[in-house]
Amino acid sequence: MSSTEDFTSSKLLVEEQKLILQTLDISTALQLGVLAQNIGINRGLPIAIELRIGDWVIYHASLPGSSIENNLWLERKAKVVKLKHHSTLYERVKSEEQFVDWFVSNMVSEVVYAIHGGGLPLITKEDGFVGALIISGLPQLDDHLLGVEVLTLFLARKNELL
Repeated sequence: MSSTEDFTSSKLLVEEQKLILQTLDISTALQLGVLAQNIGINRGLPIAIELRIGDWVIYHASLPGSSIENNLWLERKAKVVKLKHHSTLYERVKSEEQFVDWFVSNMVSEVVYAIHGGGLPLITKEDGFVGALIISGLPQLDDHLLGVEVLTLFLARKNELL
């Protein structure tokens, strides 16, 4: 069985389209980061979290139980999201579906890039791809699902205010 279970690239693309933000500025990035941090603290998750606009790290939190190794994973996942403008899990699943070596086909090193779940693109209606939400510390599917949960909760709260 694949390490990505029942995920498909087409389902992950649909998921990305459901997680589009109205805008992404520093305030929004901070709100997303605090939301992810609060969920992590409340659940006792040993994660590190980053929110980026382009290459600019707007928010970073390392929760109890995380380590410096998580920072290395954050960086490697962020590079994939920036390169491809899709989630790291999407990139992994797509390469598995096509039976291709992602690193060879993208001419990049596995030392520098990581196609493990937990890196999600931050896409806005007006500007398209603008940044990334990255989570590290859990199994890759759980990192991804936590990122999806954070964005889903954030969008639901914004819609309640409208």
